[in-house]
Amino acid sequence: MNLLVVTQYFWPENFRINDLVLDLHSKGHKITVFTGLPNYPDGKIYSGYGLFSKYIDNYKGIVIKRVPLIPRGKGGRVQLALNYFSFIFFSCLLAPFRLRENYDVTFVYEPSPITVCLPAILIKKIKKTPIIFWVQDLWPESLSATGAIQSTYLLRLINRLVKFIYRACDLILVQSKAFIPSIERFGVQADKIRYYPNSAEKIYKPIDRQVPNKYKKEMPDGFRIIFAGNIGAAQSMETIINAATILKDHSHIQWIIIGNGRKRNWMENEIKKNKIDDIVHILGQKPLKEMPYYFAMADLLLVTLKRDPIFALTIPSKIQSYLACGKPILAAIDGEAAQVIKESGAGIAATADDAEELADAVLNLFKMSAKERQEMGSRGRKYFEKNFESTKLVNELENWLIELS
Repeated sequence: MNLLVVTQYFWPENFRINDLVLDLHSKGHKITVFTGLPNYPDGKIYSGYGLFSKYIDNYKGIVIKRVPLIPRGKGGRVQLALNYFSFIFFSCLLAPFRLRENYDVTFVYEPSPITVCLPAILIKKIKKTPIIFWVQDLWPESLSATGAIQSTYLLRLINRLVKFIYRACDLILVQSKAFIPSIERFGVQADKIRYYPNSAEKIYKPIDRQVPNKYKKEMPDGFRIIFAGNIGAAQSMETIINAATILKDHSHIQWIIIGNGRKRNWMENEIKKNKIDDIVHILGQKPLKEMPYYFAMADLLLVTLKRDPIFALTIPSKIQSYLACGKPILAAIDGEAAQVIKESGAGIAATADDAEELADAVLNLFKMSAKERQEMGSRGRKYFEKNFESTKLVNELENWLIELS
């Protein structure tokens, strides 16, 4: 098949769509990726790219066609809005000229914003190309939950836009089964919605060899709890700070944060204010290929989300990465994600936003034997192989693509 993939984010940015596209390409499909200039997560256009250069790229035999955009900067509301709008504006403006081939199916990847589907809808109008839309983030619910938009008028307008987008798609895939009712309420027929969970990049697996010293030197001694990912409003970083403060007298318990985001400065100030800089350490953003080494040095892998109905529906993609690495999971999270952790037997899920319950979970896991924690991690790895292994998922997606083509 000749496939078009529309995504605001793609290689050299690190997103799950990269591996999915490579897997489809390895099965003999011709793929064109329509995307923006890379700028995530630091908010600056990557070196070698620019507003007047490198709009045609090639990634392991996959043709990439890029459009200009305004970089996301430090991720403030105005900057993000400009980033989102500029991608949609330029992609819709340039799509008819840069995408001249006929495609069998358009596949749209949507971690956010949902408007990424608009150029695909335009191509559908011109070329009659069916659309598969992979929903990672529910709009407008996530906008109100994070406080990104509070105006009821704006939310009503976005609600209409979301309805238009969903109804224009031929097949909608959801990363969590709990998303389905939220999409059905827009009048989408149940047979047009299918569960398609995230997998994890193939680099995520248990490390059975010695971790290089350069990674060990970054790590404090003690019982290590590692949080990896975006340091943002949705991730309830307050819960981590409060739980660490509750356990501040347990100096052997060390909290390591790997990542970056809008709340990093706030978190650094809170660490100083609560005098927990000896037990909470922010290492910053690390290359994707290095993450399994850091995970290998963890006693627990941590995931948190705010307590909100919308976040109870989602499964953060880091959970698949954690499960794949065979490490026990510590969580402060509700709903579908908590259910995955409990069902897999891979760890303990405390209630979202409950720092005291999270602190108790840390102590319970700390008191377990190393063998018990190792068995938790092994159960998680087996659950990943059964439910989230990429080869099985890609085969399923290929069948749906053929069905629509």
